[in-house]
Amino acid sequence: MAKRRAKNDPYWDVEDEAEAPPPEPCWLCERPLGSEVVAHHPVPKSRGGRDTVRLHPICHQALHNNFTNAELARIAMDLDALRRNDGVAKFLTWVEGKDPDFYVPTAKKGR
Repeated sequence: MAKRRAKNDPYWDVEDEAEAPPPEPCWLCERPLGSEVVAHHPVPKSRGGRDTVRLHPICHQALHNNFTNAELARIAMDLDALRRNDGVAKFLTWVEGKDPDFYVPTAKKGR
C-alpha cells in the first residue's frame, strides 16, 4: 500500500521525475497518448490478426476511413505505406499540433 504524505510535508507538490516514465507515443502519429487509447489490429482480426498497437481514437478512425480491412491486411505493419496514403498524410499534417486528447468525428470517405 502506498504511503500517504501529510500536507505539511515540504515535498508535497514535488513530483519525482525518475518515477514517471515518458509518455508512450501513438503508433500512427507519434504524438504522446492521452487518457483515451484504442487498441488497433494492424492486420484485422477478420484476417487472422492478433497483434495490437495503441492509437488515439481519432487516428484509429482516420485509418479505417482511408483503408478497407483487405487493404490493412496487405499493408499490415508497414507504417511508411500507411503514412504515404494521401488521406492519412493530410490527416497527420492536420493533427500534428493538437492536444493528445483532441477528438472530433471525421467524415467517412466515399468509396
